[in-house]
Amino acid sequence: MNPTQAPTARLRASDAEREHVADILRANMTEGRLDLAEGEERLATAYAARFRDELHPLTADLPDGGRRALARTPQARVATRRSLQRHASFIMVIAGVLTGVWLLSGADFFWPMIPLAFLVIGLIRHARYGRYKLEYTVGRHGHI
Repeated sequence: MNPTQAPTARLRASDAEREHVADILRANMTEGRLDLAEGEERLATAYAARFRDELHPLTADLPDGGRRALARTPQARVATRRSLQRHASFIMVIAGVLTGVWLLSGADFFWPMIPLAFLVIGLIRHARYGRYKLEYTVGRHGHI
């Protein structure tokens, strides 16, 4: 084998990856993008897949790989809302601590606004993208 060539070994799919694709397919069936027969066929193929490269074609023809439909499920919306509430609560606690330190310091300039601005920007991004994940900042590498 040539050292500059990438290995051609296929990676095996995990149960979690198969279940993730199945969730995407079910969400798209619910939206009507897949009819019952095609959805069931794709679900059977997803659960029978042994390798990762067998999973991608199942969602390749769906908008955004089918992930948009998955994000609109009631469970995903509740999880996103709960996550946003935790994030906002964390920012409020940090704001209280920083304001208390500012009051104790006797500084004229309200310096806590600088770190709080960055925390609020993070909260806004979280609200815009749903669940905040590192992949929103570095790209979508490694997705099925």
